[in-house]
Amino acid sequence: MASSSDRKEIKCSFCGRGKSEVNVLIAGITGHICDNCISQAQSIIKEEFAQKANKQLESSLILQKPDEIKAYLDDYIIGQEDAKRVLSVAVYNHYKRLLQPKKSSAYDEVEIEKSNIIMVGETGTGKTLLAKTIARMLNVPFCIADATILTEAGYVGEDVESILSRLLQAADYDVALAERGIVFIDEIDKIARKSDNASITRDVSGEGVQQALLKLLEGAEVNVPPQGGRKHPEQKLIQINTKNILFICGGAFDGIQRHIERRVKSTTIGYSSIQENVTLDRDNMLKYITPTDLKSFGLIPELIGRFPVLTYLNPLDEKTLRRIITEPKNALIKQYVKLFEMDGVKLSFEKEVLDYIVEKAVLYKLGARGLRSICEAIMTDLMYDLPSRPDVKDFAISLDYAREKFEKSKISQLKVA
Repeated sequence: MASSSDRKEIKCSFCGRGKSEVNVLIAGITGHICDNCISQAQSIIKEEFAQKANKQLESSLILQKPDEIKAYLDDYIIGQEDAKRVLSVAVYNHYKRLLQPKKSSAYDEVEIEKSNIIMVGETGTGKTLLAKTIARMLNVPFCIADATILTEAGYVGEDVESILSRLLQAADYDVALAERGIVFIDEIDKIARKSDNASITRDVSGEGVQQALLKLLEGAEVNVPPQGGRKHPEQKLIQINTKNILFICGGAFDGIQRHIERRVKSTTIGYSSIQENVTLDRDNMLKYITPTDLKSFGLIPELIGRFPVLTYLNPLDEKTLRRIITEPKNALIKQYVKLFEMDGVKLSFEKEVLDYIVEKAVLYKLGARGLRSICEAIMTDLMYDLPSRPDVKDFAISLDYAREKFEKSKISQLKVA
């Protein structure tokens, strides 16, 4: 005959297990729940929230076809047709991969890999602008990290995880949103292996950083300090999965042209070049770049393998620079006209002034970024004086005015490159 204690044994209200069959049994007002049911309920809630978050992300993500992405880039970036086409396809495939149905009969076993991108181009050719413009179009979190400040763990500098801290901040600490963002790592060439020769000093900002970046680029659960900086035992960390984060890297790779020339045997040493019948564009050797050249420059093969998409940016000539300051939606000239319009002044530029600005940018080899510096040198006095002169409603900048202001500026004292 069963004892009264057996008949009155407390059971879980969900699964019916008795107190002796579970580890923990929590009492409620009218029932009980065991630790097994709590774990199962937690998994269900987590999955429901994840599905809800995914639906919200999918609705906020603006994904367009490659030709539409390129058309958007054309509004803000002049030239660089090859780079824009390559980027458009890579970004489209990456986010199409994220939005693919979880279950789709014949394609269940096909796993599409990430399309991390590396861009090679001289300074001021538009690497950062390309990445920023694509992120703005897709409406996803975006951050820029500088590879030059990264060092191996334990040395003065920043850990590679600090890159994700910036992305997390850009996503307003929404982990699910950050896990679909875009990270642009600038100056990636500055962490190249300094030398193949053994050295008594440790290369703490070179190959070691490349090794540390591998897990981020491939896709891993990474513990990230939310405020950046070094990780400490007492600091609360946030876990981010980098599997679906798109990494775009850019670098000038100064001197890589020599590696490219050596590879294509374009120089003649003793005998005629093997490719003497092939016409090479020696002013733009980057168009012949391959992953082999990146390895010769100092990037480790493991890192190169995690960037399946490689593209280059053309150096900017006078014609392209001339279009840059007038044609894009955010063109410099349009910005200055708008700024003065807000003060009630109609600003105009003589054609010769624009040619003069471009001429100086080419002379000092400042690239598109240098156009702003030259314009500021010419416009600063005007922007200082006109807001206090309500009687001036129109102002036309002449070549003589531009030349006078520029020659008085510090930038004009730079040595010609």
